[in-house]
Amino acid sequence: MLVILSGVAGAGKDTIKKELLKRMDKVTTLPSYTDRPPRATDVVGETYNFVTAEEFEKMIQAGELYEYSVHHNHYYGTSKKLLNEKIQSGKIIVKDIDVNGTEGLVNLLKNDVKIVTIFLRVPKDELRRRLEKREDKPSIKEIELRLNRFDYEESKISLYDYVLKNNDLEKTVQIIMTIIENEYKMQQKN
Repeated sequence: MLVILSGVAGAGKDTIKKELLKRMDKVTTLPSYTDRPPRATDVVGETYNFVTAEEFEKMIQAGELYEYSVHHNHYYGTSKKLLNEKIQSGKIIVKDIDVNGTEGLVNLLKNDVKIVTIFLRVPKDELRRRLEKREDKPSIKEIELRLNRFDYEESKISLYDYVLKNNDLEKTVQIIMTIIENEYKMQQKN
């Protein structure tokens, strides 16, 4: 089963994913590939797989990605090899990805693997506050770039099975854990 977490930058996807990994035995993650520089809080191979733009473009040419996009001026993509290995492991894969990547993965994989999509909503003013308080201190230009994408991301909500307002971390994590457990049980019955 593949659980996709989406939402605008700063919606809490990574924080929630970390909590799910800590609390649920059957859950694993699948980091995207990116050409952006690692942040101080990144763990190579856990938060992202970091490559150069040239290496990323070679992956595109070789057909190694299920999907990819340019987001905030950097490449992001999902490795076919890594995702297939995770699916074969039988674990529940939690992946955070943008709305374009979600649409691409769902269209490509919906007949091969159970996919559960969750969109995390955050009010725009709260999002600005979160981005300004981030440990990695994005520039004002980077914050504006992310906020400018807010309406576009929100316009894609109809793609998702679940839409949650993420204004209370513990409550949101508990709800997502319940969603995952229930969806997993339904999958086992089919």
